[in-house]
Amino acid sequence: MRIINQNEYDSMAVMQRTISKPVSFIGKGLHTGVETTLTFKPAPENTGYVFIRTDLEGQPHIKALAEFVTDTSRGTTIEQNGAKVSTIEHALAAVYGLELDNIYLEIDGPEVPILKGNSIDFIEGLQKVEFLEQEAEREYFEIKDNIGHVDPDKNVEYLAVADENYSLNVLVDYNSDVLTNQYASLNKISDFPSEIAKARTFVFLHELEFLVNNNLVKGGDLSNAIVIVDKEVSKETLDRLAQFFNQEKVEVVPEQGILNNLELAYPNEPARHKLLDVIGDLALIGYRLKGRIFARRPGHKSNVEFALKIRKIIKKQMSGTAAPDIDLNAEPLFDVNRIKQTLPHRYPFLLVDKIMQMDESSIIGVKNVTSNEPFFVGHFPAEPVMPGVLIIEAMAQTGGILVLNSVPDPENYSTYFMKIDGVKFKKKVVPGDTLVFKLSLMAPFRRGIAQMKAQAFVGETMVTEAEMMAQVVKTVV
Repeated sequence: MRIINQNEYDSMAVMQRTISKPVSFIGKGLHTGVETTLTFKPAPENTGYVFIRTDLEGQPHIKALAEFVTDTSRGTTIEQNGAKVSTIEHALAAVYGLELDNIYLEIDGPEVPILKGNSIDFIEGLQKVEFLEQEAEREYFEIKDNIGHVDPDKNVEYLAVADENYSLNVLVDYNSDVLTNQYASLNKISDFPSEIAKARTFVFLHELEFLVNNNLVKGGDLSNAIVIVDKEVSKETLDRLAQFFNQEKVEVVPEQGILNNLELAYPNEPARHKLLDVIGDLALIGYRLKGRIFARRPGHKSNVEFALKIRKIIKKQMSGTAAPDIDLNAEPLFDVNRIKQTLPHRYPFLLVDKIMQMDESSIIGVKNVTSNEPFFVGHFPAEPVMPGVLIIEAMAQTGGILVLNSVPDPENYSTYFMKIDGVKFKKKVVPGDTLVFKLSLMAPFRRGIAQMKAQAFVGETMVTEAEMMAQVVKTVV
């Protein structure tokens, strides 16, 4: 490892990072009122963010991933291995905002300390220690195609689009005369400490009254939240709040519509805090993002739902079941005439129209399925469906082009099936579909034998998969 200066963020962005030594914070949980110690500790490469409940037997680990979220009602709670920890979003926003990749978060209680109701204490404490560059490269999920999420009942919308950096735009709208539409943006994550970290959580007075009356903010005080007053409030109510929070007196600041417990850090502090929460909750994706996030009326529940959606896409890509990322309108590597120079097949049995990509071990081909295909005459006239055996044949022809291009004179060779295993037909292929074939060698091509994993896609959906073995044989004239 090498100790790096925090000003080197941009140049060291490709490598994973952790901290050089532990950093601890002590405070009460907002909802439980339980005083806990949260200690950030260095973690090895590829660990990610992991909470450790040091107060429980066996010190169970809880990975900070979206699938382990169990509650989003008043913050984000994760649970794993019989243990849980709540209100994790501000701590996660801090480590993500400082571009730290691998951190153990040891805690001796059920809830992360609320501190100032934002991320600034975590930021400032962590900035006092050196950051370590680690051996492994940082893994990014680069958003190339738009990813959306909508909750029509709550009028919530998210959209992730391509961007070379991780950037965010957040709009809040509460139909309130006091908290009107507010907008916040962050154009690069390295600006998080200065632009977002000080933004405190906020609550409407009627929500606070409910929480107080139901003893649900046992660790709260008026120094770590903006209290928005959007209705007439009696002196008796203000006095009761002052007594509950051990304040001599609380009043409403008329021109701002907030209690006089604090000064705003930013004019649009509520929107910036929502952006902070989005960063903290989307850290549960488990990968660094490259893309711009637009969020309208975000909340913890919808943040986590969006994180889960992105994690599902990442898992699909990692499992090899994602459709190839190609531009179907780009100029092909092989057009049909070049394909005919390699394969002996001709109409009506040439089932590959284009080769888009090819390297030593993989190939991507395309077949445009039209209503004029001869097999649709009898399969089936009332409901035309491409026969599965012909999809297999089309994949085999695509693979044949790959292996034949490994010999100097492919026109003098043919490929023949030897074995097909694990065939699965997942969806019908019909006129108008564009089939994209992805084939990869499962083992090096030796002694004329090729073993390939074959997949066929229509759009983002895999329609067929199989494992094939073929033999390349010199044509006898």
